[in-house]
Amino acid sequence: MDTEKILQARSESRCELCGAIENLTVYEVPPNSNGSADQCVLLCAICRAQLENPAQVDVHHWRCLNESMWSQVPPVQVMAWRMLKRLSAEGWAQDLLDTLYLDEETSAWAQATGEGESKEGAVKHLDSNGTLLATGDTVTLIKDLDVKGANFTAKRGTVVRGISLVADTPGQIEARVNGQRIVILTQFVKKAN
Repeated sequence: MDTEKILQARSESRCELCGAIENLTVYEVPPNSNGSADQCVLLCAICRAQLENPAQVDVHHWRCLNESMWSQVPPVQVMAWRMLKRLSAEGWAQDLLDTLYLDEETSAWAQATGEGESKEGAVKHLDSNGTLLATGDTVTLIKDLDVKGANFTAKRGTVVRGISLVADTPGQIEARVNGQRIVILTQFVKKAN
């Protein structure tokens, strides 16, 4: 029996990450796949394209990992871990990653490509205490801030939920305060516990 037939039987002819039933192909899990079913997954064209081209990632597509991460199949676990690691700036992905358990061998395989290792010079958003901020975090204002163009002052102690990080600008986050979407300098916030 060839690898594709084994994978179709194992996955019931569904993408092993998102459950799609169309355009399924065998994907050899890097870095050292020998092409056997033990080292491959069956993926749809959407999952495969986003895995191979990180610039095209649709974050919401990957909410499917909430189910597939619990697979007992090691290559599926590896791909779920790698994708969650890639999306860990998203609060929901980090929450899933925190609950995912991999045995030692599977964990080593998942980390073998260097996925999730901090890259030198990667943009980091730090609060006033030097704590790393992530998308979805809750922060507290440590200073009264005059909001230009909105004619109000965001008061010290205001709790701001569900922040977004401003890409490529480590000192700025976006959030909704008093119904207005504003940019806030990270030096004026502290991460809430």
